[in-house]
Amino acid sequence: MARMNSQVSELLEKALALSTQDRGLLIDRLVESLNDEPAEEGAEAAWADEIKRRVDDIRSGKAETVPIERLKERLNARRRDVRG
Repeated sequence: MARMNSQVSELLEKALALSTQDRGLLIDRLVESLNDEPAEEGAEAAWADEIKRRVDDIRSGKAETVPIERLKERLNARRRDVRG
């Protein structure tokens, strides 16, 4: 991974001091800024179809949802495994 310069390091330190909600908003805006190019033709329609299919799968019982608490437990377990 590339090394951060002092300006980026300072910004990161300030960002980490923000509330969880504010960090999330900042992340969203930063990610949006990386994707300034227009979407591929048909991409939005394809995503709309995919979202509809997934919602239909959930409503019909074909797909199983996972409670957020269980998801958090799984993610935390993975982090512990990765860290060793």
